[in-house]
Amino acid sequence: MTSQIPSQSSFSLQLRDRIEYPEGGVVSKVIHKDDQCDHTLFCLAADTSISEHTSPRNATINVIEGKGLFTLEGKEIQLEPGVFISMEANAPHALKAEQNLAFLLTLWKKE
Repeated sequence: MTSQIPSQSSFSLQLRDRIEYPEGGVVSKVIHKDDQCDHTLFCLAADTSISEHTSPRNATINVIEGKGLFTLEGKEIQLEPGVFISMEANAPHALKAEQNLAFLLTLWKKE
């Protein structure tokens, strides 16, 4: 399930207020999107996995709450609140939510 927050040029919001976990699977909410950058809040139910994939864009992940395991280019990274991950475009990655897990994914165009 995906939902989008109306685009505004300047705004502020509390990400924790936007978190909602599905009974299973993933909910994604576009927080802000423009020509250069996408910010999306992902909420994964416990025991949900996203299989290995790549993205043609650079990315960062900032974990807000929950726990999980992120695999980046074969290296395992424990996900917990406060963890920040930076990924180059086309880096293979996957994740598994061990508990309900929320994070902010930011994608930007590779130049």
